[in-house]
Amino acid sequence: MHALYNFIIYCDVSLITFMKISILMSYKETILYSVIKAKCPRCHEGDFYETNNPYNLKKFDKMYKKCTVCGEDFERETGYYYGAMFASYGLTVAFGIALFIVMCVLMNFTEITFLITFAILQLLFMPIFYRLSRLVWINIFVRYKELKRN
Repeated sequence: MHALYNFIIYCDVSLITFMKISILMSYKETILYSVIKAKCPRCHEGDFYETNNPYNLKKFDKMYKKCTVCGEDFERETGYYYGAMFASYGLTVAFGIALFIVMCVLMNFTEITFLITFAILQLLFMPIFYRLSRLVWINIFVRYKELKRN
C-alpha cells in the first residue's frame, strides 16, 4: 500500500512538472513572447532592437537589419513599417479606454483631469508603444519556426 501511495505521488509530481514545462515551452512559441521580450518573430531568440531600453532616446528606434541568430530580414521593404501605425493606433485607443474607465467611471475624476493625465502618459509611453507596434506588425506576417539544433 505504501509503495502504491509513493508511486501515485511520484506520478502526480511528474505530471505537474511536465505540464509546467509544456506551458513554458508553448509560451515561447507565441506571438506574445516575441512582442513582450522584443525578440525575432521567426526564432524568438535573437534581439529585435539594438538596445533593450526604450528610454535610450538616441537608440530607442534602432533595429537590427537581420536577426543575429536565424538571419530573418527585419527591413523587409521600404515603407514596410507604415502599417505599424495601425497597431500603434489600436494600442493607444485601448490604453485610452482603459484609463478612462479607471479614472472617470471607477474613480470619478473629471474629463479634463483624464485628458491631461492621458496626454502626459501618452508622451511617457510613446517609445514603448512605438516599439510594441513594430513588433506587433512584423509578428502578423512572420511566424515562429523552431530552430533545428545539430
